[in-house]
Amino acid sequence: MSKKITTIGGQALMEGIMMVGPKRTVAAFCDEKGTITTEEIQVPRLTQKYSILGKPFIRGIFALIDSFRLGYKALSLSADKLTELEEEEEPSGIDKWLTDHLGDKLTGMIMGVASVLGVALAILLFFFLPTVLFNLLQKVVPSDISGFRSLFEGILRLLIFLSYLLLVSLLPDIKRTFQYHGAEHKTIFCYENDLPLTVENVRKQGRFHPRCGTSFLILMLILGVIVGFFIPFSNPFLRTAAKLLCIPIIMNLGYELQKACAKHEGIVSRIITAPGLWVQRITVKEPSDKMIEAAIAAMEAVIPENGEDLIR
Repeated sequence: MSKKITTIGGQALMEGIMMVGPKRTVAAFCDEKGTITTEEIQVPRLTQKYSILGKPFIRGIFALIDSFRLGYKALSLSADKLTELEEEEEPSGIDKWLTDHLGDKLTGMIMGVASVLGVALAILLFFFLPTVLFNLLQKVVPSDISGFRSLFEGILRLLIFLSYLLLVSLLPDIKRTFQYHGAEHKTIFCYENDLPLTVENVRKQGRFHPRCGTSFLILMLILGVIVGFFIPFSNPFLRTAAKLLCIPIIMNLGYELQKACAKHEGIVSRIITAPGLWVQRITVKEPSDKMIEAAIAAMEAVIPENGEDLIR
């Protein structure tokens, strides 16, 4: 069996899936009747518009920005489609006021506010809180434990992240999204194994992919621990600010490391990707046949004819 490695990636949506190819980005949606529809997502990519942003050790942060922009657009589209499928109910006074004054901008504004609040909460939980807790611990423990600060903060961030994933995975809608995540991985594996994209062939593939976004987040958390050893500040505000400034560096390092592991399979690559693959047991579930069909529809729409998606 021939094996190839593709740059095509995807994202699970609400009752759908998005595939990102070198030229096209397409989202496929499955309605309650099982009908699958596709729609192209057109968002100019910074890494394609400006060639300098696609260079090694620069491209990581901008590739992530492109992913967030595409994901935001696709999630807005999937939210709109779910709203269309819901039965019309008599809106409340405030709902009617918001609709009358904001119209089509309402969904975008809600997601924008949610994004801002989400970022603020992430900074509080993942950067500020671990430093505050370690400072409190240092006052209680008589011996000098300052050398363990970064390790303590890193383990706490990882525990918070895993706890969040476990909690949201209990929600039915999120569980279905994680099933679409599984359909994405299996379909990419099927394509990389050079097999025809059929439900039967996709079903046989593994669901844990080393180049998954979940794996990238875990890799960033691990790199964050290493970088944290070089941040001298103990003040929560200064340390949080320094960590935020280091995010582009960590993203670029993580991006290049993940790409290197994709090109060179070996014991080092397996060790680096192992933590992310373990965590995918939470975020990647077995999909239904219809979910696989949606993933195939999106995948087929973005595969280029000249093979420019392949990592050589």
